[in-house]
Amino acid sequence: MRELEIPRPDYNLGIGSGTHGAQTGKMLEAIEKVLLEEKPDWVLVHGDTNSTLAGALAAVKLHIPVAHVEAGLRSFNRHMPEEINRVLTDHASDLLFAPTKTAVINLRHEGIPEERIKLVGDVMFDSALFYGKRAERQSQILNKLDLKPKGYVLATVHRAENTDDPVRLKVIFDALCEIAGEIKVVLPLHPRTREALIKSGMHDKVASGICLTEPVGYLDMVMLEKTPASSPQIPAACKRGVFLPRALRYLAGGDGMGGIGRAGVELSCSPHIKKSYYSSYSLQLSNS
Repeated sequence: MRELEIPRPDYNLGIGSGTHGAQTGKMLEAIEKVLLEEKPDWVLVHGDTNSTLAGALAAVKLHIPVAHVEAGLRSFNRHMPEEINRVLTDHASDLLFAPTKTAVINLRHEGIPEERIKLVGDVMFDSALFYGKRAERQSQILNKLDLKPKGYVLATVHRAENTDDPVRLKVIFDALCEIAGEIKVVLPLHPRTREALIKSGMHDKVASGICLTEPVGYLDMVMLEKTPASSPQIPAACKRGVFLPRALRYLAGGDGMGGIGRAGVELSCSPHIKKSYYSSYSLQLSNS
């Protein structure tokens, strides 16, 4: 928050990690107390996290109108917890701020009244433009990792469906290690992924071929996204990558980004990975 100059919150609920039910339940209880004290006219929730759903539920139970930013995005994959959060939040909301025409269509197909739907554009695009310039001025990550623009591939792997499946995990990292033999692969390593690699006995092999780093800050991540040869990435980074002038592939189980697939992003269908060429190197999850 200091890095992005975001003001300190008035309330810190102090809720950390946990199972989906436990975390969402604790948030729901804590947010309800804040709403009862503050008595807001509206509650604005953003995205598709557990806190998004908890905020929406707490408000609607108290008959406080809810507005949802990034409404209507769908992966059509009910195994993704984010998909459940999106759908439930949209149907609890009074105003739905959709980022794309595809998101609007999704909401219409689900029977959301037209007067609740507003096509407003994508706040992630605004963020990419604003922080992209700041990253160029402030980030030192390229120097720190001795990277040259367009001389590396950027990857992140953290979703549970990838890290918790040993077969999928091995296939992904075998492909990354193969690519690393021809171009440098940079991977900010999520704690879940590190633990999975150690448990599977793959960590040392991966670390010898891939440039593993600790998780990086927002501006450093944006800078890494601006200059790679290609970027298999996480959802938010995936969207920024489309806005920024480099090609990428997306390795999650469905995009949910309201048409982002048409912007050059491959969506995953199975754990069978092949190396493909798309503005240098990329990864593609394919049915073939």
